[in-house]
Amino acid sequence: MSEQTNTEQQKDVVEEVLESTEGQEPQTEQVELSPEEEIAGLYAELEAAKQTIKDQQDSVLRAAADVENMRRRAAQDVEKAQKFALEKFANELLPVLDNLERAIEFSDKENDTLKPVLEGIEMTLKSFTDAVAKFGVELVNPQGEAFNPELHQAMAMQPSNDVTPNTVLAVMQKGYTLNGRLLRPAMVMVSKAAE
Repeated sequence: MSEQTNTEQQKDVVEEVLESTEGQEPQTEQVELSPEEEIAGLYAELEAAKQTIKDQQDSVLRAAADVENMRRRAAQDVEKAQKFALEKFANELLPVLDNLERAIEFSDKENDTLKPVLEGIEMTLKSFTDAVAKFGVELVNPQGEAFNPELHQAMAMQPSNDVTPNTVLAVMQKGYTLNGRLLRPAMVMVSKAAE
């Protein structure tokens, strides 16, 4: 029974303490700071705030730069799409140009009865070439020029003393570009030094 009375007494003491502290705010120990320490603390807070502002300004500048880069890339993509939208179509027209040139090359130019037909083919070729040129398709005909692997495809090499090595001796098939981009390389015969 003595244990029971002890617990009852402890409960009573706890209740009294709780009642006496009711309505009072918890006391926190406030340490009196010297003016120098207070100023140092304020300076530290100021520096932290300045650093936060600097970090936020930096992130805003980076975000603006990212937006500008995306805008520039999108404009470049649109420009490329407009410039090279005709690439597949232009590639389909190249054999037509080749066939018109072959018709002129292999026709009998001495036959008077074929002269009007030959003139018609030449006019058709010229108007066709002018039409595709309006859309950025340009001819690559490197006859006599130095071999350029970016625009020409070497089909054969032939020794020659007449021209310097790596000069285009003959063009087997003309090449074409679309707005500066290669559509088809010119197929050429290139000179090499005579042995």
